[in-house]
Amino acid sequence: MAKITPTQRSLALLKKEGWSCWIVEHWNPFSRTRLDLYNFIDILCIKEGFTLGVQTTSRANIRARETKILLNEYYPLIKQANWLIEIHGWGKLKIKGTNEYKWDCKILKL
Repeated sequence: MAKITPTQRSLALLKKEGWSCWIVEHWNPFSRTRLDLYNFIDILCIKEGFTLGVQTTSRANIRARETKILLNEYYPLIKQANWLIEIHGWGKLKIKGTNEYKWDCKILKL
């Protein structure tokens, strides 16, 4: 069974919320790196007059991604264009009273 990435988890969550989404992160085989739109957007979404850019990561890396975004040269321009920006931090949380875990998303709105 293939591992589900944080991007795929966020994509499913956003679609459930009614967003029309497009993955804008891609693999560059020449440099062997992942490239994001404006160096920090993994998923671009639109809904009812709104544009949302989402960076996906693990829960442990939310603050590092926040710093990366706030220092990004394109961030002020994107905010001036009234885009919404969110960081989705995914992690497993234990379900109380059981030995089971579920995936949970912590969302940081910038």
